[in-house]
This record gives sequence, structure tokens and C-alpha cells, in this order.
Amino acid sequence: MSLRLVPRVRPWRTGALILPLLAILVTLMLSSGVVLATGVNPLSVFAEIFIEPLRSNYSFLESLVSATPLLLTGTAVTIAFRSGYYNIGAEGQLLAGAICAAGIGPHLGSWPAPIGIMVMIAAGVVGGVGWALIPALLRTKFNIDEVVTTLLLNPTATLLVNGLLNGPWRNPETGFNESPRIVIAAEFPEIVDRSRLNFGFIVAVVVALLAGLVMHRSVLGIKLRAVGLSRDGARFAGLPVERLLMRAALASGGVAGIAGACLVSGIQYRLTEGISGGFGYTGIIVSTLGGIHIAGAACAALLLAIVNVGSSSANRVFGIPAQLGDVIAGTLLMVTVALLLFRKYRIVVSRKS
Repeated sequence: MSLRLVPRVRPWRTGALILPLLAILVTLMLSSGVVLATGVNPLSVFAEIFIEPLRSNYSFLESLVSATPLLLTGTAVTIAFRSGYYNIGAEGQLLAGAICAAGIGPHLGSWPAPIGIMVMIAAGVVGGVGWALIPALLRTKFNIDEVVTTLLLNPTATLLVNGLLNGPWRNPETGFNESPRIVIAAEFPEIVDRSRLNFGFIVAVVVALLAGLVMHRSVLGIKLRAVGLSRDGARFAGLPVERLLMRAALASGGVAGIAGACLVSGIQYRLTEGISGGFGYTGIIVSTLGGIHIAGAACAALLLAIVNVGSSSANRVFGIPAQLGDVIAGTLLMVTVALLLFRKYRIVVSRKS
């Protein structure tokens, strides 16, 4: 008896639901080994990670706070990946958006709050689009692989943030490596009293809904998905492939830039060295786990946010390393990528006579 992979004749429609659930199950099984090494019951730890954040009002709100940038970066990556443009630079685009928002935020004191908030969001878009423009031009004009260029621009953005905060933007009052605080007119209002959940969550939901409508209910979305399925086929059909790739790249960068603006206006109120925390990279996990679909990315963003909050709770209760959440997220990415193979292939058992 032997096992072999053969291409599927028809698309596996239920695979979009089954594979992510299977990936979560396999990830929990693999992560159990790490938990057992600490001498704690894995079932108790996983209950603390996945269930406790849903039972506590504070933890649930914190999960929504954590899900806000993940939903935006996951949406950004999904737009690009679904269009056949492999943007690995959401981290750098997020930081560029945060830089622009933090740069203009302290100078909006005389502006009404609604306009100030719109300016901050627009600044995030400008930063993200500007940072995404370079690799997009290199891809569409010179056919240079966007995976390499977008990835290399991530540490460049980090160095730019560090250079600004250790130079001209160092806080003159405290001397800390942080930019001056933005004005109140530029801050996102709270949407739940005495919590960190702010207007940025609404922005993220609206952006994700708009992106979903464009990608699945518009002519432009059909064209982008056609390019993502086959560039040669789209070219043969007369579609302007390079122009569509440029639009996807800039839209993806703009959405990632909004995530940076939300962190500045809703959480930090200034630019700091650790403002991102790797949300741009985690957006790749969000998009992949969500099956490169906006709705799936939204579910994955909430799941990873719950894991993030629940891991901190498990650290306090059981004394396990707080990095368990990162272990689960990383394992989930690898397992999901491996299982995606079965969307196009199936296992066939053949018996030798």
C-alpha cells in the first residue's frame, strides 16, 4: 500500500472551513508538548487561554483592542495575496503610517476633533501607500520580486523609527525615546468607558467590510482576483495586469498604514520604538489562517487576539512563559501553510497487488 498526492479535479469548497479548524487542532496538539515541559496540565492552560478572555469583560475588551491592528494588517495582506501580489512588508507600512500620524498629530490643536481624527487616518494611509510604492514600482516596472523588496523595507522602517526617536523626535520634556504627545483633537475617543477599546476598532471593522465588498462585489475586485488566479490568463483576457498589481499593492499598504495611525491615535498617543510589536508580520498569519479571505482574516484576527490576551493570563495563573502565545501563533502559521497543500491536492491510497 502506498500514499500519493494527486491534483483535485474540482475545488474543495469545504476545505476553506475544514483546514483552518484542522490547523488549530494540530497546533494545540503540538503546543501541548511545550506546556507539558513546564509541568502543567495542557487542558487547564488552553482553557485559560481560549475561554477565560471570553468570560471576563475586561479581557474580552482587551482582545478587541489587540484584534484591531491584526484585523487591519490581515486585511492588508489579504488584499495583496488575493491579487497575486505577495506583500510581506505590512510591518514597514504600518510603521510608516505611524510615523506620518505621529508627525502631524502634535500640530492639530486648533482643529475640531472629527477633522483631526480624519487627518490622522489620512496620514496613516499616506505613510503606508508611500512605503508600499517603492516595491510596487520595482515589481511593475522592472519585474523585481516584491517578496524580497517588501521584506527588506521592514527593518528599514524600524531603523527610521529608531533614528527619529533618538534624534529630532526625542521627547524634549522627558528625554525618553518617544515623540511628543499628539493633541487631544487627534486622539481616538473611547467607545467603552474605562477601557482601551477606542474608535480604531470601528475603523478596522469598516475598512475590512469595505475591502470585502470591493474584493467580492465589484468589477475591480473581480479583476484583481483574476490576476491573482493567473497573470497570464488575465493578460490574455486583456486586463492591465501591472496597473492592477499597482492598485493592490498601494491599497494593501494604505490599509497597513491605517493600523499604524490607529496605534498612535488610539493607544500610544505618540511614536515609540516598540509601537508595532510585530503586528505586520502577524498579519501574514491572520491572512493565511483565514484562507486569504477577508471574513476568514477577521475570525483569525480575533482568535489570535484572544490567544495573545489569554497567554498573559495563563502566565499569571500557571507561571508558564508569556511567549507561549508566540509559540502557538508561529506553529499555527507553519501548520496552516502545510495544510493549504490539500486545497489543491488530495491523498490517494493505492494497493499494490
